[in-house]
Amino acid sequence: MFGQEEQAYEPLEGGSVAPDGERIEDEEKRSFTWLEYGIFLLLGVAMLWAWNMFLAAGPYFQRRFKDNEKILHTFQSTQLSVSTVVNLSSMLLLAKMQAKASYPRRIGAALAINVVTFTLLAVSTRHFLDISAKGYFAFMVIMVTAASFASSLCGNGVFAYVSGFGREEYTQAIMTGQGVAGVLPPAAQIISVLSIPDRPGVNEGEIERESGKSAFAYFMTATFVSAITFVAFSYLVSRQKARSPARRMADSLEDVRSSTASLRETVPLLTLFRKLFWLAAAVFLDFAITMVFPVFTQEIRSVQSTDSAPRLLQPASFIPLAFLFWNIGDLLGRILPGIKALSLTSKPRAVFAFSVARIVFVPLYLLCNVGGAGARVNSDFFYLVIVQMGFGVTNGFIGSTCMMGAPEWVEPHEREAAGAFMGLCLVAGLAAGSLASFAVAAALL
Repeated sequence: MFGQEEQAYEPLEGGSVAPDGERIEDEEKRSFTWLEYGIFLLLGVAMLWAWNMFLAAGPYFQRRFKDNEKILHTFQSTQLSVSTVVNLSSMLLLAKMQAKASYPRRIGAALAINVVTFTLLAVSTRHFLDISAKGYFAFMVIMVTAASFASSLCGNGVFAYVSGFGREEYTQAIMTGQGVAGVLPPAAQIISVLSIPDRPGVNEGEIERESGKSAFAYFMTATFVSAITFVAFSYLVSRQKARSPARRMADSLEDVRSSTASLRETVPLLTLFRKLFWLAAAVFLDFAITMVFPVFTQEIRSVQSTDSAPRLLQPASFIPLAFLFWNIGDLLGRILPGIKALSLTSKPRAVFAFSVARIVFVPLYLLCNVGGAGARVNSDFFYLVIVQMGFGVTNGFIGSTCMMGAPEWVEPHEREAAGAFMGLCLVAGLAAGSLASFAVAAALL
């Protein structure tokens, strides 16, 4: 079905084109090393770990804002809105600043900003506890803004930098690292909820202290991850600079260009859009459709009665459990494209079709126990495994496939710009999906 039409997608003029007209294959690829793979995996973890810490610390923020009902019910929407606006606008600006961009510097700056941001958040759990809800809300917004800008710098820099290596495995490592960053925070939140004594008469001050300790651990972990990643990435950059002249001559032209940022040719976004249309559209739709899942996850309850259900199926732990299942699926989906037999990077139209097909998960969510009103399919297994994990697997698989495949469809000297462009499309999808999710929540819930 897709085999004959793929040739029309190949818009390259000149260069090394495969006999079937599908994509460029490098004459030489840089040799694969597990050390470089591990560093890119760590970069993927750091890219999303910081933001996931905001989600994991939701119960702590609820306690800080409990004296102000308006802030209490809107702070999560504010986090999402601020993050979306800052992230997308920053990515657009960075995409326009290709010519003299130093992608390693952008990555380093992002990691440094995260270290400062989450250290300040950790300090705020021990000091300035008497500040008003409005005052702490303003502080939180500033921290979200800083973390979102860092996320933009890191996303733009990492996907551009890794594209210069010409190895799909390294891009897949980044996507896998992002999946790992999604799994651990909800697991930590479940443990945190279950660790609080479930008995009458528990001292409120004790609960406050436990919540503060958990939040301090969340934020300091984010600081530690960013700091370790900064050290590892600095080593990778220094290792690249120390490579021998003979090896450097054997590598692609992109390596030479990336070492001399001032000589980099600007690649028009329209050119990248034309060459990467199906993959760019697929990654945009993939993440736009994905953004409906937080709306449903916050509302869907276990089919078991709250009075008789075990603590793990109570709303306080069932919601993070659902997030955990989704993120496990997402992590699995990000790993699968690394298996050659499952790779679809040479079939961009098929990837786009699969991305559109994911809309089927929306009616599947409606079969579950939305708002505790009853489920059409009376099964937590159906919700957690079939719907949540299935939705996560498809998100991770399509997202990774798109990011891994992009460098194959452009000229070697366009790879860095293509990586940054695909990162922009991913963020744009998240932004569009987050805005649409408000309408979905109003209409369906």
